[in-house]
Amino acid sequence: MVQARLSWRLLLTVPDPDPVHNYLITLTTYKKRFTRESQTVEICPRMESSRFYFFLFALAIFASPALSDLLLSKVDRRVYLTSHIVRISSTLKVENAGPETVSEVLLAFPEQQAKNMAYLMATPHEGKGKVKNPVVALPVEVVNPKDMPPALTFFSVSLPKGLAEGGSFTFDVLAVFTHALRPIPEQITQADIQLVLFQDSAYYLSPYAVKAQSLTVKLPDSRIESYTKLESTKIHGSEIKYGPYENLPAFSYSPIAVHFESNQPFAVAQELVREIEISHWGNVQVTEHYKLVHGGAQSKGEFSRLDFQARPNVRGASAFRYLVANLPPRAHSVYYRDEIGNISTSHLRGDSKKTELLIEPRYPMFGGWRTAFTIGYGLPLQDFLYESEGKRFLNITYSSPMVELVIDTLIVKVVLPEGSSDISVAAPFHIEQWQETKISHLDIDGRPVIVLKKTNVVPEHNQYFQVYYRFNKLSMLREPLMLISGFFFFFVACIVYMHADISISKSSASYLAKQQWEEVQAVIQQVQNIVSRCLAIHDKLEASLRDLYRTGDIQACKAARKAADGVLKELSKELKPLLTTLQSSPSAAQILPKVEELVAKERELQEKVMVKHSTVVDGYEKKSGARDIENRVALQQQKLTALRQEVDDLLEFIDEI
Repeated sequence: MVQARLSWRLLLTVPDPDPVHNYLITLTTYKKRFTRESQTVEICPRMESSRFYFFLFALAIFASPALSDLLLSKVDRRVYLTSHIVRISSTLKVENAGPETVSEVLLAFPEQQAKNMAYLMATPHEGKGKVKNPVVALPVEVVNPKDMPPALTFFSVSLPKGLAEGGSFTFDVLAVFTHALRPIPEQITQADIQLVLFQDSAYYLSPYAVKAQSLTVKLPDSRIESYTKLESTKIHGSEIKYGPYENLPAFSYSPIAVHFESNQPFAVAQELVREIEISHWGNVQVTEHYKLVHGGAQSKGEFSRLDFQARPNVRGASAFRYLVANLPPRAHSVYYRDEIGNISTSHLRGDSKKTELLIEPRYPMFGGWRTAFTIGYGLPLQDFLYESEGKRFLNITYSSPMVELVIDTLIVKVVLPEGSSDISVAAPFHIEQWQETKISHLDIDGRPVIVLKKTNVVPEHNQYFQVYYRFNKLSMLREPLMLISGFFFFFVACIVYMHADISISKSSASYLAKQQWEEVQAVIQQVQNIVSRCLAIHDKLEASLRDLYRTGDIQACKAARKAADGVLKELSKELKPLLTTLQSSPSAAQILPKVEELVAKERELQEKVMVKHSTVVDGYEKKSGARDIENRVALQQQKLTALRQEVDDLLEFIDEI
């Protein structure tokens, strides 16, 4: 028990640690005496050495009694831990016990809790049974009141009207926190369930005294590993109820911890870039680039796809297999893909009120696993673009359509039509913004891009924002006129080209050189054809030898040799005038040596083929053995193979030239 007495009463309570606390921290004993402005405060607590409770010392030393005119007559808190996003809904009834009119109420949060706070909203309490009117949020801003504990973060809620002496006002506060659930243990295997720890106070931390209060903690299910047990603690199924507690002084604090099972999808987008492109021709194109990670307990050990498919609820309880996106009504042209290509594991269904897209990653997402993908869809322009006071404005939601998704960094790019001016943005919360330019098809100056950036984004941020701009309707004719002009000048150029004589003069040196080179190319082509025919005859002679090996018909082999000799002589006669033509042409000076080398190699190859053919035939006439004949022509065959390769290489080289 910690007690500190100034001119008012301060009570801080630290319960005995349960097994969860023993697992997390080490308790130490402090006994110190602090003096401030001649007032003595003695603290003899059993307190945790972790920084989570460090601010308790500051409460006892720096807390100021200046706020004693206000008190909270009733506080009802409800903590929702049904997903990885922690939501704390509080109903506060504040009373003014002092003579001065009060126009604002302070809300206090521990420093660590304030760092994880993503969203805070205060609204007047409607009460049960009353007709629900449109919610009008009360102004909330961060303040730094004097003589307050530095380990606390304060927010000021402005009341609709001043609260006079004896008056009361009831309002609701919704606080949303991210990364507030800590996995314990931090690493699990595929078969393990995921256990998380939540820490808070059973007492409502406030700079005002509280007459009556209660706390309800709502869990995903009734499977609880451990929890802090205080007086007036009850469990009803998946709910833990603390209180009611009465007549507690300002800054009362009683830490609690709940260690429970939560296999909900811990989907965290480390970065999301949304691009909203407006086309005045009737479409709003939305493209969303996700970098997703499972933010729960890190997966360790091996992953078995077979075990996961056989028993996904046992061998993959902590993983999530799909995400749901609630797209606007009448969304069309929906696609889902990544760097590899289109991902077919998605399902789209919709009605007049919404379009639901269910997507499955390429693999189940376990703790620490990452993936990246892109979702795109089109929206009807008339549903999101309006006109007011001579300006057009886009009215669309800011955040992701994904259900229960935490976004560490969200960048929204609104691409306006080229020629837009006088641009302004109206958003329901603070965001960073700047302007860029995007060059697209048929653009001259580029399209203005409004970039909106926000960190620590939750589904509560998926509210409508507006981008106002001016746009001249005549600017819509710019691109059609550019297309018409382009086609017109293209056809004019074609007409001019068809009727103009742009050929090179036949008496010019360049024309004569081109004509001579074309003649050389034609001659070389004829030489190549003749050489190819000679090679084909060589192949026929080789085929006749194979037939001789198989049948022993010497006469057929001699007949093939005689026919080949006649054809080769005719080809040799055809080749001579072609070589003479190349030798007399100046344009063939560079390629002539290669052509002559080709002809020489072919003749050498022809001679060796004839020698081999004669050797084999003579061997068969003398009835020599097959092995003896093969030994006699083995060396000749090696030379033939090398020569044939040289001839083929020369043909390929000349063909490239």
